[in-house]
Amino acid sequence: MECVKLTQYSHGAGCGCKIAPKVLKEILDQVEPSHIDPRLLVGNGTLDDAAVYEIDDENVIISTTDFFMPIVDDPEDFGAIASVNAISDIYAMGGKPLMALAILCWPTNKLDTSVAAEVMNGARKACKEAGITIAGGHSIDGPEPIFGLAVTGIAKKSRIKKNASGEVGCNLYLSKPLGVGILSTAQKRGVLEEEDRMKSRNSMITLNKIGAVLGELEGVTAMTDVTGFGLLGHLKEVCEGSNMSAEISVSKVPLIDGLQKYIDLKTFPGGTQRNFDSYGDRISPITEEQKSILCDPQTSGGLLVAVRPDMEDEFLKVARTYGWEPICFGKTVEKQDYVVQVNP
Repeated sequence: MECVKLTQYSHGAGCGCKIAPKVLKEILDQVEPSHIDPRLLVGNGTLDDAAVYEIDDENVIISTTDFFMPIVDDPEDFGAIASVNAISDIYAMGGKPLMALAILCWPTNKLDTSVAAEVMNGARKACKEAGITIAGGHSIDGPEPIFGLAVTGIAKKSRIKKNASGEVGCNLYLSKPLGVGILSTAQKRGVLEEEDRMKSRNSMITLNKIGAVLGELEGVTAMTDVTGFGLLGHLKEVCEGSNMSAEISVSKVPLIDGLQKYIDLKTFPGGTQRNFDSYGDRISPITEEQKSILCDPQTSGGLLVAVRPDMEDEFLKVARTYGWEPICFGKTVEKQDYVVQVNP
């Protein structure tokens, strides 16, 4: 089969396609409120990762959907990355995924159906690793390739981790290094080295399985996954949802090895500036390089975790069993003038 480069068929890439936070808010502000169901425990009020619905006194159903255009050229990798990214929303709420439905838009006049089958095969492999099945889905013929999943999960009601459940005085951790957006842009510009492409790819296909275990820990007060709005955007959502602020040290934020050379080349995705334009006024003054890192749109990014210091030992023990050596890069504080204070 002829080698296909999927990214040439789409105008955006991965979670960098997301509508900017400011624009999304403008849309939602014009939408009439939904019917209030007392069993809907988490809706879109605090911009959480997924919806949570109570099914009895102890258990909840978690529901989410995520889809985007290709961020990589390889069809199987695209299917896997899109799937891992969608499943991550369940883990970010502290839940376990149960099943998925596929969402496929395919330009049948441009791309052979065999390429779409490769995308689906990548998705099935990722779902198998997560222990779930793609039980069905929906497909349409469209101008650009789009793929994603609608995922259903389950959790104990008492263990759900919400944006609004954060507490002042917690330490902040990130389970995957930043830089996927920068590296993806470098690939589109033809300057990404193969070794660095694999670092980005391997990060994006890694499941955030640890989230289901962290959901069981009382010391974890809030959790979210870092995707299209960048680290600052998602940290801002947690802080605003919990009525607090945060202080972070850029030098301690984990970055993909070798990222600096692409920062020097300024291979920044357009989503970086869109992100900053949406929430930059709530962030303390930052340099252009800091912006390129902290506002970089992540696809299938890591979990942002807030942990009580007095219960950190248990958290660190769990993290290390998953091969993650956490580094604290910030803390939550009482509400300040800036939602996030960025320090060197």
